Amino acid sequence: MMPPKITDLPENAINAILMCLPLRDAVRTSILSKKWRYKWCKLPELTLDDKLWKTTDNLLSPSIKFTTIMYNILTLHSGPLTKFTLSMSELKKYPKIGSLIHFLSRNGIQHLVLKFSEWNRYKLPSSLFTCSQLRHLTLQNCLICPSPAFEGFDMLISLELCHVSISSEALENLISSSPLLENLVLKMSDTLNHIQIKAPKLRSFEFTGCIKFISLKNVPQLAKLCLLYGESFEESEKCDLDNFFQSHPALEHLHLEYGSSQFLVAEVPTRLSSALNYLKHLYVSMDELDDLSCALYLIRSSPCLQDLEVEVSMEESDYKDDIVDEVSASFSDVGLNQVKTVKIAGIIGTKLEMELIKLLLAKSPMLVRMIIQPEQLWVDKEKGVKILAELSTFQRASRKAEVECHLE
Repeated sequence: MMPPKITDLPENAINAILMCLPLRDAVRTSILSKKWRYKWCKLPELTLDDKLWKTTDNLLSPSIKFTTIMYNILTLHSGPLTKFTLSMSELKKYPKIGSLIHFLSRNGIQHLVLKFSEWNRYKLPSSLFTCSQLRHLTLQNCLICPSPAFEGFDMLISLELCHVSISSEALENLISSSPLLENLVLKMSDTLNHIQIKAPKLRSFEFTGCIKFISLKNVPQLAKLCLLYGESFEESEKCDLDNFFQSHPALEHLHLEYGSSQFLVAEVPTRLSSALNYLKHLYVSMDELDDLSCALYLIRSSPCLQDLEVEVSMEESDYKDDIVDEVSASFSDVGLNQVKTVKIAGIIGTKLEMELIKLLLAKSPMLVRMIIQPEQLWVDKEKGVKILAELSTFQRASRKAEVECHLE
């Protein structure tokens, strides 16, 4: 029995093959046979990036080549187009974009990725806000100005905004008008004012940038939170740490980069009034005492913690010796009974760092692995050996615990 010819494959198999190819190669399959001539025109997923309009022909500008590609898509494509990715980081002009987005809005687009040049943010046309079937939306380097008539994306599940220009009010409305939103990523280069996030289905939230205040009160299903604040956080309003975490009872993953504590910490209590019983994975970075206080507070309040990662950037001169005693005393009645893995990076061998490592080893009976990664710029091999020698003297609550010190 002869194997089937590639030209006789079923439609779904052909689409699967074509979607694995760059668009240029997918279009070139038109020469295989008459049956394949317009197969690419029915693809439900298309990806266009800078490679398509790069040319060695000096007489043909990238903008002209891009316009030709857009014209072919707008005139030849037939059927639904459910996923479309457009990356134009190297193009200075954006011809035909308005027509393209209008075309997508009428063809059932569900997953849309639009990335423009950081040197020329593109103002999105009103037709984008009529894409009623959108489930996943990623926008980069855009100007976002929804019309007053915009009523939201009823089916949107994930939203990622990177270096966009949008008012705090418009951003609030965009999020709250997406009732099914589960995943939200905001990487903002413009400073924002107050934002109140209302997203009852939200499961994951990642924020990077500068903001005065974020309210996350109506996110009862939030399981993953990642915060990284920019440089201008001096004007940030402080929130009540206890109230902040009581509003997130389902939190499982928490990632706090440098600067986050300046937004979170007004006054650090000894422990939460109610424990973070679902928190299993914690990453904290520390470069000042507020960060340290916040980190210790979260560790003490997380009885089910399994994985802990700490990034340290503190010198001996940043604190007094009595701080070391306070840290030790604050863990006198704490047991880290579920912790299995610990990673501490950036240490230079200060008393505080060594005391923290000592406490984690002594309080973690289920510990399997601890990785110590000294700061290479400050720790030479000789000092690293001294750190390793001191580590070997620390008592371990877990007989299975392996301690690795990466000196290089």
